Amino acid sequence: MAVSRKDIPPYLRIVAELRRRIAEGELAPGDRVPSTRQIAREWNVALATATKALTTLGQEGAVRAQARVGTVVASADRRTAPDRRPRAADGSEHELTRERIVRTAMEIADEEGLAALSMRGVAARLGTAAMSPYRYVNGRDDLVRLMTDAALGEMVYPADAPAHWRARLEAGARALWTLHRAHPWLAQIGPLTRPQVSPNLIAYSEWVLSALDGLGLTPTAMYDVNILLYSHVQGVAVHLEREAQAASATGLTDEQWLDTQAPVLASVLASGDYPTFSRVMGDLDENGYDLHLDKLFELGLTSMLDGLTPLVEGAGG
Repeated sequence: MAVSRKDIPPYLRIVAELRRRIAEGELAPGDRVPSTRQIAREWNVALATATKALTTLGQEGAVRAQARVGTVVASADRRTAPDRRPRAADGSEHELTRERIVRTAMEIADEEGLAALSMRGVAARLGTAAMSPYRYVNGRDDLVRLMTDAALGEMVYPADAPAHWRARLEAGARALWTLHRAHPWLAQIGPLTRPQVSPNLIAYSEWVLSALDGLGLTPTAMYDVNILLYSHVQGVAVHLEREAQAASATGLTDEQWLDTQAPVLASVLASGDYPTFSRVMGDLDENGYDLHLDKLFELGLTSMLDGLTPLVEGAGG
């Protein structure tokens, strides 16, 4: 008996279409495949269905996760090789571990953002029952806490800690910025006033506080500096994920989006109501102003440490 298209599960229809695009060269090796959000929008399906489709392609070896890029088309030799990864034949949870669940959740957050993370989505990517991850973590909040600690555990500090307080604070802030670059969702985990208790976050604070120890600062001042530096990194890094979300939602690059704002900007400049803004905009070179978050982070860090120098170095006196 023939199987009608409506009898085919939605995720398999998506898999078939993406397979076609790969086979016909519309998606070449190394190209990023549609994200789960893009799939959900294009096929009008739930994020869990989109995740299941990408998971199926990953199990076939057609796509692979690439750090800080997302899911990309695998090379031809990988696509033709059989998938020999250990997997329970019945999809049971006995192959699961807390570490696998946390790492899978981090992959989803890296690729799609923290808002896209769900326990069901993690289960779908792991190819297991929806409730299986709950045997290892208590829920999404607990999962995010574990993800945060795992990510912070990746932070790389200089092998030889700088002796001077400023150099040590610079090294710590840059290590934290690099980590947020790798995992932009870290900037979304919660407000400064409600920090997550994480051993690896405390390890970062230990690095900063030890740089200030013995310089004559009060404990409150030391901790204020610790929070101030962290908030600078978080405050700039929060735009990393927002930038990716905006591009995904609109389908426009930053340059294309700015083009849509040109008529409004021209009207503002022509009004004469904002002379300083208009003059500065007019004095920019032909390339205009490019906002680079890395440069903004460095400018803020330097300015902050310059301002802190009288406080830190004058405390002992």
